[in-house]
Parts: sequence; C-alpha cells; structure tokens
Amino acid sequence: MTIGVLLVREEVLPLMHDGVASRLAPLLSKIMLGEEWDGGTASDLPIQVRAWDGSVIGPPGAPAFVIRHRRALRRLLWKPGEMGLVRAYVAGELDIEGDVFAALDAVQRVMRSGDEQIRLSSDDKREIVRTAVMLGAVGPEPKPPPEEFPPGRRGDRSSGPLTESAAFFARMLGPEMAHSGGLWDEAIDLDDAQRTALESVTERLSLFQGARVLDLNAGWGALACHLAARHGCRVVALTRTPEQAAYIKDRAAGLGDRVQVLGWDLDEAGRGPYDAIVGLTEIEPLDRDAARLYELLAPGGRLVLQQPVRRPGPHRVRRTFTTSYMFPEDGELLPLGELIATLENAGLEVRGVAALREHHARTLRAWAANLERHWAECVELAGIGRARVWLLYLAASALATESGRIGVHEIRAIRRDRDGRAGTTLVEGRSVPGRVAP
Repeated sequence: MTIGVLLVREEVLPLMHDGVASRLAPLLSKIMLGEEWDGGTASDLPIQVRAWDGSVIGPPGAPAFVIRHRRALRRLLWKPGEMGLVRAYVAGELDIEGDVFAALDAVQRVMRSGDEQIRLSSDDKREIVRTAVMLGAVGPEPKPPPEEFPPGRRGDRSSGPLTESAAFFARMLGPEMAHSGGLWDEAIDLDDAQRTALESVTERLSLFQGARVLDLNAGWGALACHLAARHGCRVVALTRTPEQAAYIKDRAAGLGDRVQVLGWDLDEAGRGPYDAIVGLTEIEPLDRDAARLYELLAPGGRLVLQQPVRRPGPHRVRRTFTTSYMFPEDGELLPLGELIATLENAGLEVRGVAALREHHARTLRAWAANLERHWAECVELAGIGRARVWLLYLAASALATESGRIGVHEIRAIRRDRDGRAGTTLVEGRSVPGRVAP
C-alpha cells in the first residue's frame, strides 16, 4: 500500500505568485520525480502547493498541500519520494487542506506510482542543493517522527497501530468496534453495513447452538460476542494486545463462559477440534499457518477468511509508509492465488471466493469520515502524529482499493471428512437432478 503520491508532476505546476513557491516548483520536481521542470500549464494542475511565506502555485479552489516549515524540504532532500513526504506530513511540517481523498486522488492521476526509488544525477543534486541553500532548507537529516517504527522491526505486537486506546477506535470504527468491512448493498450507514456483514459471515459458517468457533483475529470482540450472544456459540477469541483482551472480557461479561479470550499465538488455540474458524481483517493481512488451521478444524468444519490482497507479479520488499508506520515488514500482502494455493496445499478444500473490494473501500471511507468527525477527540486520545498516520492510511488505502491496486476477498474452505465428503449441509434439502431416461 504505497502512498508516495502527494505532489504533482512538474509539467503541471504553473507559477501563480512570486516567492518561495516559484522556487519550489523545480526543486520538488527533482526530488519527488527526478525530472526536469519545463514551466507547465496552469489548466492541468489539480492541486495547489502553498509555501510557508504564503506564496502559491496552482488553481484557486483546488485541494492545497501546504509546506509549513523548511524542515519538510530537508526531509525530502534526504529521503526523496514517499518516506520523506510521509515523515513531513506526520510531523506536521506538510499539511493537506480540504478533502484529503480529493487531494490524493488528484495527484495520483498525474504522478507516477512512487514504487521505484528516485535516482538523481550529480547535476541534479548540485541544482537541488543550490536551490535548497537559497531557501534555507539545508542541514542534517531530521530524525524520523516518533510514530515511525525502528528499521527492521518484525512481529512485535506490543507496539504499533493497535496500541491506540479502545476509546480512539470507538470514535473511528464506530460504537460496535467492528474492525472488518461492512456489506453495503442495502445498508443505510456503517452500523447497518457491519451488522449485515456479521450475519452474512455467520450464515456461511453453518453454525449451530453450542458450536465451537475459533476467531483468529478478534479485534475488539464484535464478531466473537455476536456469535456467542445471538447464536449460542462457544468462541475462542485470539487478540493482539492486552487492552483488546481486557475490552472483550468486559464486553462478554454477561455471556458466561461462551467467550474465552487468549493471546495472539495460534498455539494458544489448543488442539481443537473447532467446528468453524473465522479470520476477518480489513486493515492488514492476516498471517496464519494454514497447516495449523487444518489441524484445528474438525472434519467437515468450515473456514472463512477475509483478506486484503495485492496484484500478482514480482514484488520488491522495501520500507514503505505501511511497514514503517502501520504494520511490520512481515505483513506484506500476497496475491489471491498464493493464498488459495496455501490453503489447498494444507489439505483444505476451497469452496468459494468472493470479491469485497468495493465494500472494503466504502468501509475505509466511513472510518476516515468518523476520524475526521471526531478529530479533536482522536488527537487527544492518540496524539496528533498517530491521528495523521491513520487518516493518511485510510485515505490512501481506500483510493488504492477503488483503483484495483489492492483487492479484498473472502475465501471459504472446508476440511473434508474421512470419506472425502465436504459435509451434508452443503447439499442437504436440495434436489439433485438426475438423468431422465429417453
């Protein structure tokens, strides 16, 4: 999920006012795109770029990227492209005024993807330094914002995005704290979409009173408590953080022993068997051992996974906004085909795949709207840096999903019984037409 797309191509940056902005155009075109500035035309620019002295380039009324401090340029000098840009935004040295979605979408349509590292020639570097000196932007590399993970951090569940408080997530996700996507076909709002989605998943799990269910990613307990309270299931809920565990225990206080809360490690799920296993996630990949899932499922047991996926093809692992601020390097997205092959190789039979990309994007937009609606409270709860990280992530992810660069699919699988059958419930009550003799 790359968001190195926040500034415009140099051929569409017209000069509107004298001042710092006019000098920024060639500088930013070099360090962001590695290309030459040729003056551009005013009608093509979809955004404004405003400098700290008030000078502006770009058309009136367009979303504005505001460079509030020279340190933002210094970050871009040291880290041309995505990481320098993100650091400046998270640190508050670069701002976005107006509709964040419109601003990101506008520049994505005129700028390259940002996936490749920008390489500058010696002449480019000399010209950049000369301009930076004139603007007072030369100096040592600024330290990354405190919200950024240390390089190489892997699998540390004690820090990261889920350390925000339950109160923060209640503002962003909504009062039900459902961390997975809703179904929006006939929903009137986010809460309605989430309720529909939970019931839909429950139906596909073919549950019954007293069924034993393993929730691989319980989050804040929306699905686990739904299954226990409305369907009489016995749920083992795996959680990432102690705060999540405490929240779910309090939420399930009136459900007796029908919800058991454990840690994140899959080994804590015991030896099984489980009648159903479910893993819902809309904000990160769910990395679980498929062979272990097969062992935990009872013969005929159902598995439902909802996963974000990337397009197939070569994929270069590198530090990005997502791995540096949201999820560690071991959280890379996989193509859909690889996920299906992994489940099949473990002995599970994939029975269906459904695309949820549009539903996912709309859910991300709803969460971002909640975050902006409760911005002051969220900043107080998590800090301005983390609030900015979340807003940038939700907006960029929604746009990437809407454009098809990221997909979200639900995969339904089953563990066949000893005779190779996938369970009578799949055909129970249905007539199977036979051949009619002539």
